[in-house]
Amino acid sequence: MTRDVDHGIAKLMPDVDRARAWLLTVDGAPQSYVDLDAPTHLEFEYARRLGHVLDTVAEPGRPLDVVHLGGGALTLPRYLAATRPGSRQDVVEADQGLLEMVAEHLPVPDGAGVTVHGADARAWLEAAPDGSADVVVADVFGGARVPAHLTSVAYAREAERVLRADGYYLANLADAAPFAFLRAQLATFGAVFGELALIAEPGVLRGRRFGNAVLVAAHRPVDTVALTRLVASDAFPARLEHGLAVRDFIGGARPVRDEDAVPSPEPPDGAFGIG
Repeated sequence: MTRDVDHGIAKLMPDVDRARAWLLTVDGAPQSYVDLDAPTHLEFEYARRLGHVLDTVAEPGRPLDVVHLGGGALTLPRYLAATRPGSRQDVVEADQGLLEMVAEHLPVPDGAGVTVHGADARAWLEAAPDGSADVVVADVFGGARVPAHLTSVAYAREAERVLRADGYYLANLADAAPFAFLRAQLATFGAVFGELALIAEPGVLRGRRFGNAVLVAAHRPVDTVALTRLVASDAFPARLEHGLAVRDFIGGARPVRDEDAVPSPEPPDGAFGIG
């Protein structure tokens, strides 16, 4: 396959520099990058940061039960299948047409332990069994915005219920100064989980530009030593904030109720454009 593949606002485009690598865009915004010959290659900075967290939540190679809210081109499920063989992964994606396009053109190898569900992320989570996952990864965007119904305390409690006692919740979020959305999300998950961490580029945290931030929530401490080293040594270094620094960042922000929930802010033009 050498041409672009379109499904409505979603498009798969080949990377001319890699034989079997593809970029998925949704509504013009880069969403996923997959190299079928190198499943551990994570092109986007936010994906690498999620990967770094996944590398530190358990000893190397140990299989995990993981729920991915938001499917895209299944970049992280492929990564985990390669780095933690034997993992059981459920991927929840509301866009059935997108799932069909990815399954046709970028199929996951047989035996990878990845099950795909065409469903709304929160509805699927609410029906999932208690204590059935080691990790829940939320990377859900409606266009370029996190949907409002995935931002509230009620949603955070559902994620906690599905996680085992030593499990982790990870979310890819996006915001810019004055960080009303990001601060509220930290306050929301801080109302449910005992431990919080935040990973982002220093320029984003200093309010210089709009960008991604990875939220980590759990009831046990994050391996901050290993994670700090991993994110700082990335090609695009990031900073890990935790403890008092996160509490200071939250400031006076309040947890979000369902009735008050709003989507993440609209990114400025070019914020997630293809370079």
